[in-house]
Amino acid sequence: MDTSPDQPPRPPGAGPGRRRAGHHRHAAARGPSGRRRITLVALVVVAVTAAATLVAGLLAGTQAPTATTRALTDEEAERLAAVRVGTYRDVRAGVRVAVGTGAGRTDLVGWVDWSRPLAYLDVGGPGAGQDRGLVQATPSAVVQRPDPAAIVTPARPPLVPPGDRWRLRNPPPGRGLAGALTVLFALAADRPAPAAPLRAGAGRWLGRETLGGDPVDILQAALWPPPASAATAPTTTTSATAPDGRPADDADPRWWVDRDARLRRWSGRLADGTPITVDLDRVDRPTPWPVDALGGRPGLPRAATDEETARLGRLATRLRAGTGSAAVTVSAPLGSAANLRGGGWLSWSAGVAYLSVAELDTLGRRTLRRRDRAGFARADVPVGPHTAAAGPSATPPLPLPTGAGWRLAGQPVDELDALLDAAVRAAGPAPDATTTVHVRSDQRAGRPVDVFEVRRQGQRLRYWLDRSGFLHRLELRTTGGLWAQLELTPGPLPAGIVPAHRKPSPPTPRG
Repeated sequence: MDTSPDQPPRPPGAGPGRRRAGHHRHAAARGPSGRRRITLVALVVVAVTAAATLVAGLLAGTQAPTATTRALTDEEAERLAAVRVGTYRDVRAGVRVAVGTGAGRTDLVGWVDWSRPLAYLDVGGPGAGQDRGLVQATPSAVVQRPDPAAIVTPARPPLVPPGDRWRLRNPPPGRGLAGALTVLFALAADRPAPAAPLRAGAGRWLGRETLGGDPVDILQAALWPPPASAATAPTTTTSATAPDGRPADDADPRWWVDRDARLRRWSGRLADGTPITVDLDRVDRPTPWPVDALGGRPGLPRAATDEETARLGRLATRLRAGTGSAAVTVSAPLGSAANLRGGGWLSWSAGVAYLSVAELDTLGRRTLRRRDRAGFARADVPVGPHTAAAGPSATPPLPLPTGAGWRLAGQPVDELDALLDAAVRAAGPAPDATTTVHVRSDQRAGRPVDVFEVRRQGQRLRYWLDRSGFLHRLELRTTGGLWAQLELTPGPLPAGIVPAHRKPSPPTPRG
């Protein structure tokens, strides 16, 4: 008897003949059953196919059902009314913006900090045109670092922005880049919108969707009041409504809002009708670093210490020490689109500043600016080959040209004159300690410096002082919300700046 563990023992009387007979019976039993199963599967397939054909035939003559929109519930109205407050309280977010479609689409990728407020974006896309490059903006100013050779699809901007080639821009309002920036800043507010109109039918529920793994409601409403000018606000059309409150032309923006009243996506149209979609990312949300024209790296402002106050008090003595003069370069974004660059010299002992200044977009024309005790003077001069080759920071001619048609003024004519005046007067009375704030510590010319902000006679000035008390940079806050800078490098004053008949003397304090 075979006692292999792979085979069970045969019952008595079971032999080879019985085994073959059993095999035939089992095969016979399996055959009809298998055929029945195959036949059943075939019938099921035929039935399913017939049902599908029947349904397709029925649908061919009817319209497929669509999601039913409806008025907002009270809870949805309250949630939508609070959505911009939720954005404001989140402080900042990553953003992806698409303006336009197809070959005319412009993409903006980066971050918005609504607490400053500040947007920092990389602009690309097939329709970006002259907007291509890096952009930083506040609600009142736009500065750009153009890069026509940048790739079509933008990436996240570098966390530390490049320090060069930034210039003030004034893009056409209400469309393109300017319109997109208006939308981004308007997505946050420090107070909720009125919910009563939404409860009364001014908004619609359009459906549900999943974004980033979270369920969201798609709501439609114009929460913002009608703009004073269509060129200065996103589309907020308050169109005539049907009796049930549904917008008659379906023109209002759409809001993708989660259960916590947080905005996840916004879609609407700019004032010129261009479609725009904004996606918010609240995971990728670093603190944007403003460029110098917008105030520079964020710090933790605090009151000046006794040592810092004493250092500011010694500033006048420190500036007059040694040669009492410095070479200067200036970067002054003024108004809405003026990018002034220049170079020259300043003397604290003589109370004189003398610069050659040009607008970046018109380097073929230069303006000489002079500040002395008699007041302010300027003259337009032609640009020679040497000056053109030197670029925007070319120094002014010496000796002073006598037939240049100097225009005189007793007071500063613009904010660049005010910056020159403040730089010369830095060798006068020390800033008031009660109005002095330590903004941050920084670096200048390879040295650690402290940045102090002082309010004086309606001006906001920033002094960049090293530990020895020397002034490396002076900044003036302009009416456009930007910072004009004057860089100072200690050195001798060239001959011919101070007339020989005029004896240098300390500047007269103002006020």
